[in-house]
Order: sequence, then C-alpha cells, then structure tokens
Amino acid sequence: MLSDAKIRAIKPTNKVTRYSDGNGLYLEVRPTGAKSWVLRYFFNGRERRMGLGPYPEVSLKEAREAREKARWLIRNGIDPLEERKRKRLEASGALTFETIAREWHAKHMHAWAESHAKRIIARLEKHVFPFIGRKNIGEIGAPEVLSVVRRIEEQGTIETAHRVLSIINQVFRYAIVTARADRNPAADIRGAIPPSKKNHFPAVMEPERLGEVLRMLDAYQGSPVVCAALRLVPMLAVRPGELRHMKWEEIDWKAKEWRFTLSKTQKPHIVPLARQVRSILGELRQLIWDSPWCFPSDRSKQRPISDMALTAALRRLGIPREEQSIHGFRAVFRTLADEVLGFRPDIIEHQLGHTVKDPLGRAYNRTKHLEERRRLMQAWADYLDSLKAGAASQYVSN
Repeated sequence: MLSDAKIRAIKPTNKVTRYSDGNGLYLEVRPTGAKSWVLRYFFNGRERRMGLGPYPEVSLKEAREAREKARWLIRNGIDPLEERKRKRLEASGALTFETIAREWHAKHMHAWAESHAKRIIARLEKHVFPFIGRKNIGEIGAPEVLSVVRRIEEQGTIETAHRVLSIINQVFRYAIVTARADRNPAADIRGAIPPSKKNHFPAVMEPERLGEVLRMLDAYQGSPVVCAALRLVPMLAVRPGELRHMKWEEIDWKAKEWRFTLSKTQKPHIVPLARQVRSILGELRQLIWDSPWCFPSDRSKQRPISDMALTAALRRLGIPREEQSIHGFRAVFRTLADEVLGFRPDIIEHQLGHTVKDPLGRAYNRTKHLEERRRLMQAWADYLDSLKAGAASQYVSN
C-alpha cells in the first residue's frame, strides 16, 4: 500500500517504474520524474489499462476512489474505459440525436438523389430536431418517439408520419451499429399510428420484420409452383394477376427480361430479371416444361394458379391479413427502393408500370431508363437477400 510520504520519497530511475497500491492501481514513475496513476483491470477476459491522471494533481485518495468506481462498473458489466469515452462524447454533444442524425445523413446522402437527400433533412429539421434533437440518443425512449409522430399524425398527414418514423428508425439503427445506442425505440411503436390511407394494401415496411416475412416465404412447404411464386412476388413487384399469368414465351432469357402487357392499362411493359429471379425461374422451368404458364394450376396445366393461391399461402404461414397482402409487396418496393436504396421515384414508378410523364408531358415508353431499371431490380433483389440474411443494418439508406 502506498502513502503520500512513500510517494514523495520515490526517486526516478533510468527506466519506467511502477509502484502498486493494490487491486490493480499503481503509480507509474518516469525517468523525468513525472508520476501518474494507472488502473490495470480485466474486462471480458482482456487486460485493460486506464490512466487516472498525474500525481499530485490527482491525490492518492482520489485515485483510490476512481479505482473503486471502476471496480463497481466492472461488477455491473460496464467497461470503465468505454464508460469514460461515452461520458466525454455526451459532454461534447456528440451523442445527441441531431448530431448522429446529421452524421448518418452526411454519410449516405451521396448515394441518394439530391431531391431525396434534401427531403430527408428537411423532415428531420421540421418534425424531429425541435423535439428530440438535443436529447442524448441513448436516453430517448418509445414515448418520446411516439410523441414526435403523433404530432405529425394530428396534423392529418399520416403518410408523412410513417415516413418520419422510418427515418428515425434508420437513425437509431445507425447509432446501434456505431456503438452509440443499445436499442431502437422506433421499432417498439410499430403499429401505434394508423396505416397510411394511400396504401390500400397492407404491407410490412420495417426492414427487420420484412426479413422475417421473406424467410417465412422461403420456408413455405407447398407445391413447387406456389413456392416459386411466393419467392418471386417480392422481387418482381408486379400485380398478383400479372405474376400468375406469366408465360414462358414472354421471357427473353438472352436479354434477361420479362415482356408482357400490363393488366391495368393494357400497355406493353418490361421487367428486367435479376440474377436471383432467373435462378428461380430456371429451376421451375425444369419442372414445368409441358405448360405455357409459368405457374400452372394443380388441376390443369392449361390454366394458371387461382387468384387465392398465394393469399391462402400467406395465411397458412401465419402472416395476418392486416399486416401483409400479396399486392402490398408493390408498396414495399415503392417505399424501400426510394427511402432505403435511394433510387429516383420516377424510375421506381415507371418500373411499377405507372404512368410517368417527362417535363414536356410525354409518357415514357416501356424502354425508357431501362438500364437504370436493370440496376434497380438487381439492387432490390440483393437488398431482399440481405434482409433474409438478417443484415438490415448494412443498408441504412444506402
């Protein structure tokens, strides 16, 4: 054990010397005569060393008090070094929601369209920062997040409330993967605000839950035809009837495209086929070689599966009708391809087969922006694969 008298009597040598005070605390004396306190401890099986300050600026009594505080943290599963780092960040304002949200935005805005990046920061500045922006992100709970979106909801803009909640959710996920938050309270209020009136078909928009749904679709134990159709519905984002009526003659394997007539407008349409889609269709083709339909009925190969076949499969998987519909995967594609993958809304709308006009009022033809749509459909299939693998955090608005 050290005492002030012993410490004052210590003379420097030509090398660094250490004098123990017990329980990991020691005084380090350098050849220059400088004396400083160091705490040696183990956390999760790893040796750590933490400086406590110079002597006599930090007295023996203060060094011992710091040692006991550190030992208390260790007993409670907290690394003293990490706790000190956290407190310093908190004191500097680096842990506020606004600071982290702006960092997230700056990191990913280069992958977005300029209009999309401006829209996101504008929503944060208008709807979020004034209310929780200055709060430590680790201290924000579900009630505070709910209050933010409720305020928007009360203004009658349900769609905006959902979009702002999605942004908050992504900021918290970014905070978690950068070790500045432990949990995501935005995920706790899923379902607390009513669905958007614009979305008439139930759809899962939260990436983690969507990954669970996709894994359920992959694990469906039914006919090969229904299994393949279930896996393709989210990736192709076409209307259910259009998928059911897909014919082998409509697939151009060389061009990697599906060309057909839209059921709603009766206009020709092209869906670029991602690598994953071609793989599923290729496997199915080996089984369905004697029918013109890609998804023939069990009763007759001369007609496609019924309009209830896929919906019934969803229900057998235990996915509630109020959570996800087959048609709702189009809404999932429209929302996440924009807000997460950052593709231009007009490109997405064109791929969905909606009427999109250029600045001169002319409707785009079916081959307009086809190369960009190819990138969109491959990126979308890759993103869905990442969700199925449980890697949503890698796609924080990327």
